[in-house]
Amino acid sequence: MKTNNPLKSIVLKTVLFLMFLFLTLYSNGQTKNPNYDEPLAKSLGADDYGMKMYMLVILKSGSNTNVSKTTKDSLFAGHMTNMVRLEKLNKLVVAGPFGDNQNDFRGLFILNAASIEEANELLETDPAIKAKLLKPEVYPWYGSAALPQYLKDADKIWKNNF
Repeated sequence: MKTNNPLKSIVLKTVLFLMFLFLTLYSNGQTKNPNYDEPLAKSLGADDYGMKMYMLVILKSGSNTNVSKTTKDSLFAGHMTNMVRLEKLNKLVVAGPFGDNQNDFRGLFILNAASIEEANELLETDPAIKAKLLKPEVYPWYGSAALPQYLKDADKIWKNNF
């Protein structure tokens, strides 16, 4: 790396020093997880940050308000049965109702779906949605790929069914 031009030598040394500095700072700035489990991460579809894309569904009150109590009860029983089916297919990750609110939000789902289109196909299997008792709004959501893991214990902690 010898050169007869002193300016060229200074520039070359400066560039090499800056490259060394950048590589040192960059490699030290990266945090490696000592607990990283590659097979688990791959099985869950995790990216390098342990995250993945899901579809967040906000269920709002639908436009159909003219149904009998018997019909409504039947449709919501089908809604609950469908949720169990989707969970068994590893498609429903989180579900639950909202408390009283001014936005007309009734419940939410987090679906293990790759696209809004796939989420809509899954939602079309819900009797309460088909009957327009519930209206879904679907949004892509980036969250922990380990989120479905909680389901392994979810069935062990409730005393009474809805």
